[in-house]
Amino acid sequence: MPPTPCLRCREARAVIIRPKNRHKLCRNCFLEVFETEVHETIMSTKLFYRGERVAIGASGGKDSTVLASVLKTLNERYDYGLELMLLSIDEGIKGYRDDSLETVKRNAVQYTMPLEIVGYDELYGWTMDQVVAQVGKKGNCTYCGVFRRQALDRGAARLGIKHVVTGHNADDVAETVMMNLLRGDLPRLSRGTSIVTGSEASDIKRSKPLKYAYEKEIVLYAHHKKLDYFTTECIYSPEAFRGSARTLIKDLEKIRPSSILDIVRSGEDMATLVPPEVSGAKNPTAVARATEEETTGGCGSQNGRSSGGEMADMEKQLAADENAQSHETEIKLSDIQLPDGSVPLQKTTNKKTAKKPPQKGTPLGKQVKTQTMGKCERCGYISSQKICKACALLEGLNKNRPKTAIEVEIAAEDEEGSTTLMRQMERIQLTT
Repeated sequence: MPPTPCLRCREARAVIIRPKNRHKLCRNCFLEVFETEVHETIMSTKLFYRGERVAIGASGGKDSTVLASVLKTLNERYDYGLELMLLSIDEGIKGYRDDSLETVKRNAVQYTMPLEIVGYDELYGWTMDQVVAQVGKKGNCTYCGVFRRQALDRGAARLGIKHVVTGHNADDVAETVMMNLLRGDLPRLSRGTSIVTGSEASDIKRSKPLKYAYEKEIVLYAHHKKLDYFTTECIYSPEAFRGSARTLIKDLEKIRPSSILDIVRSGEDMATLVPPEVSGAKNPTAVARATEEETTGGCGSQNGRSSGGEMADMEKQLAADENAQSHETEIKLSDIQLPDGSVPLQKTTNKKTAKKPPQKGTPLGKQVKTQTMGKCERCGYISSQKICKACALLEGLNKNRPKTAIEVEIAAEDEEGSTTLMRQMERIQLTT
C-alpha cells in the first residue's frame, strides 16, 4: 500500500495518528497543531497578561518539559511578553528526584530560563526518604502532596512571582474527576476541574495550559521534538488511589478515544452545580483553591498510576517505528494492476461532524457554612485552621522521630542542669 498522506497538508507522509481524534498527520503538522491548540487554550481562558512573570513547575518529566518548550515557543511566536522561569521542588528521593533535577538543570540551559530549586529538607527539616522511613510507603503521597503544594507557593513567593503553571494534562484532570465521583466529593471535583486555581487569601495563582492535551500526545510531541526529559517513575507512588481511576479511564479510552475529554467536559458541567460557598469561589467559574490530587498529579511521576509502563512502552514503540521506516519499500497504486489491466481505486474517508458542547446546568441553592481563610500560627502559610496541614503532619513526624546524637547530648545537659538547680534549691530551703 502507498504511504498515507498527511490529512492537513496532503503533501508529507503521515507518521502520527492522534489519540484524540485519530487524525493522521505528518511530524511538522502535528507539532504545529499541538502548539496551536495550547495557544487557543491560553487565549480563550486569558491565562496571562503582557509582562507577567510566570514560574513553570518543572520536575524534569515529560509534562513539565513539554510545557516549558511550548510556552517558550508560543511566547516568542505570538509575542506574549512573558518572563518565564523554572521552579523545581526537591522532595529528597534518592535515585529519582536527584537524577530528574539534573534534567531540569539541562532544560534551564536549553531554554535559557533561570532556575530556582526549593527542598523539603530546607523548608520542613524532612526529606521524603526520611518520611517514608518513618511512616512507611502506604499513605506517603499525602505528606508529599501537602508539602509540595506549600513548597510551590513558598518558592514562587521567594521569586516574587504570583503565577505558577503546572504540566497537568487532560488525563490528570479526568482522573481527578473520576476519583471525586467515586468518593462522592462534588465540591472538590469543582475545584479540580478549573483551569486556574487560587484563593482569595493568596495572591499566587496556578494554571494548567495543557489541560486539554492528551498524555499520549504529550509523549508524541516530546518524542518528535526530541526533548530532553526524565522517564523514571517515583518509587513511592504505585499504591495511590489515582491508579485505580487511571485504569478505568484507559479502559474507556480503548473503546472511545474521546472519553478523556468527555470526562473533563462532564466534570466542568457538574462543577456548575456546586454552590459558590462550597467551591470556595465567588461564582462557579471563578478560581478555587488547588486540591491535594492536583498537586500530587504534577509531581513528575505517574501520579501513582499503576506501574506507569504504558507510556514507556509507547516511547519504545515510537523509536522502533522510526528504525523500521528505513527498511520500508513504497509501492505506488500506479504500480499495481488488476488481472484486467485496471488500477485499483483509492478509498476516501468521510469527515466527522463536530459534537455540540453539553448545555450548562444551574447552580443549586443549598446553604452551606463557609470557611474563613487565615494564616497558620506556626509557619504563616494560608490555612482555614489555626495550624496548617503541613505543620500538623510535621508535628506527628517530629513526635515519633528518633533523637539525633546532638539532641541526646543537649537533652542530657538540660537534665544535668535541672538536677543541679534542684539541689541548689534544696540547700537554700535548708539554710532558711
